[in-house]
Amino acid sequence: MSQRMFTRRTATTVLALGTSAALLVGCSEPETEDTIATGTTGATSEQASSAEPVTITVYTSEPEEKVDEINAAFMEANPDIKVEVYRAGTGDLNARIAAEKASGSIEADVLWAADAPTFESYAEAGDLAELESVDSSEVIEEARDEENFYVGTRIIPTVIAYNTSIVDEADLPQSWADLTDPKYADKLVMPDPAVSGAAAFNASVWKNEPALGEEWINALGENNPMIAQSNGPTSQEIASGGRPIGVVVDYLVRDLAAAGSPIATIYAEEGSPYITEPAGVFADSEQKEAAERYINFLISVEGQELAVEQAYLPVREDVATPEGTPELSEIALMTPDLEVVTADKDAAVEVFQNAMN
Repeated sequence: MSQRMFTRRTATTVLALGTSAALLVGCSEPETEDTIATGTTGATSEQASSAEPVTITVYTSEPEEKVDEINAAFMEANPDIKVEVYRAGTGDLNARIAAEKASGSIEADVLWAADAPTFESYAEAGDLAELESVDSSEVIEEARDEENFYVGTRIIPTVIAYNTSIVDEADLPQSWADLTDPKYADKLVMPDPAVSGAAAFNASVWKNEPALGEEWINALGENNPMIAQSNGPTSQEIASGGRPIGVVVDYLVRDLAAAGSPIATIYAEEGSPYITEPAGVFADSEQKEAAERYINFLISVEGQELAVEQAYLPVREDVATPEGTPELSEIALMTPDLEVVTADKDAAVEVFQNAMN
C-alpha cells in the first residue's frame, strides 16, 4: 500500500464489493435516537411554483444540525422541492434499507452516507440508479465513481488529535507508529470498530498496511487505549482531557476547536485513512430528477462552501479548505486496495478487539 499526496493526477479508482451491513463504513454515528428532520424554505412567492412541491426523502448519517443547514439552503434555491431526512448511523441505515427491500421497495430517494465500498455494494446489488444529470466534472477523481452511480461530497480523514492544554509539544506523536510508545499508555482514546463503521474501516486499513499490520494493532493494545462508542464521544474525551490523545475524524476536531475547546489535529506521517461520504439515488425512487438536483447542490460551489463552513474538507479544488487546514494537495492519504480492506473488515475488527482486551 502506498502513501501519496491528494491530487487528481494520482487518483486511483475505488472499487470495493460487499460487506456486512452492520460494519459498512459510516462517518457520523448519531448520539441521539434516529430523527426525522425537515428544513424550511426561504423562497419568495414569485419563486414558488403553483403546484405542490415534490418531496424527496434522504437517508443520511450527517449530523442533524449540519444536514438541516444544507437542506434549508437547497430548498431556498429549489422551492419546488421539499426535503425530508431520516438520520441514523450507517449500520442502522443499512438495516433499514435491507428491511424495506425485503418488504417490497426502498422508501427513500437519496442515500448520503458512508464511503465508496458501501455504495459499490448497493450498486452491485442493483439498488442505485445511474446518475444521468449530475454534473461531477469539477469533483476530484478520488470522490467520483467511474460508473457514475454515486459521487463523494466531503473528504473526511481520520487523524491523531490531542489536548493542547495537557500535551507538551515535545511529546506529540507524529505517526500511527508513535502511538505504540509506552509513554502514551493510559492516555489514548479511539472509537470502537464493533460500533463505528468508520473505525471498522480504519482497523482494516491499518491491518492491511505493511508498515503497521497486526503487530501495530497489538502493540497499540498494550498502551490500554480507552475504547469509546464512536467518533463523537472520542473527540469529547480528548477535548475534556480525560484521555488527552486520540484517533478521530478531523472535522470533529475543528468543530470543537471552533467552540473553544483545547484540541488540535495531527495528520499522521504514514497518511490518513479517509472516506468521501458519497450520495446516490435509489433505483426505486419515483423522484429521480429532484433527487439528482439535490446531489448537484451538494457538490456545487455553494454546497461545498457550506460543507467547508461545517468544518469538512471539500471535494472540489476550486473551493478552499477550512481556515487553518492544509490544502487538499498537502494532505497525505492512505490508498489501500479497498476491495481487500472491505473483505477483511470483520477479521480486522476481531483482531482489534482481541488486542484491546
